[in-house]
Amino acid sequence: MARANEDVAAALEEYAELFAMTGGDAFRVRSYQKAAKAIAGFPEDIATTAVRSVPGVGEAIAKKVEEHLERGSFRQLDELRGKVPEGVRRLTRIASLGPKTAAFLYQELGIESPEALADAIGEGRLKGVKGFGAKTEENLLKGIEQLAQSSARVHLGVAMDLAERIIASLPAERIAYAGSLRRMKDTIGDIDILAVGPGSLMDDFKAQPYVAEVIASGEKKTSIRTVQGIQVDLRVVPAESWGAAMQYFTGSKEHNVHLREITVKKGWKLSEYGLFEGERVIAAEHEEDVYRALGMQWIPPTLREDGGEITAALQGELPVLVTMDDLKGDLHTHTDLTDGIASLEDMVAAAHARGYSYYAVTDHAPDLAMQRMTLEKALEQREQLHRLQSKYPDMRLLHGSELNIAPDGSVDWPAEVLEGFDVCVASVHSHFTQSREEMTRRFVTACENPHVHIIGHPTTRKIGGRPPVDADWDEVFRAAARTGTAMEIDSFPDRSDLPSDLVRLARHHGVKFSIDSDAHAVPHLDNQRFGIGIAQRAWLTGDDVINTWPVERLLNFLRH
Repeated sequence: MARANEDVAAALEEYAELFAMTGGDAFRVRSYQKAAKAIAGFPEDIATTAVRSVPGVGEAIAKKVEEHLERGSFRQLDELRGKVPEGVRRLTRIASLGPKTAAFLYQELGIESPEALADAIGEGRLKGVKGFGAKTEENLLKGIEQLAQSSARVHLGVAMDLAERIIASLPAERIAYAGSLRRMKDTIGDIDILAVGPGSLMDDFKAQPYVAEVIASGEKKTSIRTVQGIQVDLRVVPAESWGAAMQYFTGSKEHNVHLREITVKKGWKLSEYGLFEGERVIAAEHEEDVYRALGMQWIPPTLREDGGEITAALQGELPVLVTMDDLKGDLHTHTDLTDGIASLEDMVAAAHARGYSYYAVTDHAPDLAMQRMTLEKALEQREQLHRLQSKYPDMRLLHGSELNIAPDGSVDWPAEVLEGFDVCVASVHSHFTQSREEMTRRFVTACENPHVHIIGHPTTRKIGGRPPVDADWDEVFRAAARTGTAMEIDSFPDRSDLPSDLVRLARHHGVKFSIDSDAHAVPHLDNQRFGIGIAQRAWLTGDDVINTWPVERLLNFLRH
């Protein structure tokens, strides 16, 4: 996504939220939210495009966008920021607490931050207030705790976007990100960037527009805090030590400790400058040489968590991990028929441009009422897809549906309708607080439905927004393996769902997986790299992932 698109979309989202909190008309709130979504998903750079050509952007919004592009904000947003304290805005980051409730808490009870809300609940000040029963208070406290834990970290998509922006901004001879970002962890605390470059590189870094504060500065390392509040450490390393530095600063700490133990037994020393025997350099310039000199295969960064990868590498038994090149299609995507931004034609064209062998459109089913889906609309889309198929003879188009798993495990369409779809993804979109037993039964029932092929974003979590549901995952995965139901790795970075630890558990039970973008716009198709990162962290190979399979093997899986 273009940087301008992201900045403008964030500003419109913020305006919509503040407008709602100050009693603004609900219709106008939705129009700003829709415009933000449309701009975020627009495939061209909004800074070089006629703003009014974006669907859903009318004259009033276009003027605000143009002002934002010119000076980084717009007058109405500035005014609302002055009316609503930052702490009150943070209240809306608590799961299940919306703008109207935040405004009520502030205006009626003087509660102006998540911390103040926790105090008010503890002091019993919400007792007797309509809508704030014991269960609500309990959920709010959980949400406040989760917010506190997540606020120090950002999801992988935010960190990756920032790291790539920083790398593109600096005139280095060689530059790359390391740390937990290179290991593709789903949340990132701070960003480590290594560079080979001129002495002026640190000054170039400190002068960039994304820098809000210089925390520390030296010749070899400079730490800054960005305008988003993320710490970034830039280290300049000698060219001849590049490989050793990348190994050292990629981590994890546990992985490096284990490596050093092996090194010490050989009487050698390993540091960010190289692998040494006394003064003699054994390996330094290339990371692969460091591992080879220690008698092991090169270990992909995504595996470096001291989870058995060193033993496997010493024995030459590391798996051939699934990669982006292995993906032959995407089995969970949306169009503007429901909550997507782009048309069916645009999404299919973008998938074809990626070289996919097959591509599924899975718009929402009718029980997600806000999407206003009907059988008539679904059948009309199917006809449209059939007509498009002749235009793309080398890519198999699949008509699918993202079903809603009801509290009892049932799904929207009856069996005779489901039979007409090529692929059905079934997902939980409501009733997130069911008991462990109820939620487990819900998933098992969905797996046992012969028309459900994939369980979508299984834990339903939103990083920094909504905690995962509570289920007996061993039992769910046993059911999925028994019924031949794939578990999804939803690549949207704020979902990253299933997380890698549960992917490993599911694989242990014999489950297969589908790595999907859950794209709601053309740029979202690029999310797949994040899903691949999760899959690699879970040691998955191509054979574990159904959308790396040739089309006939995939279709056989979907027919059974």
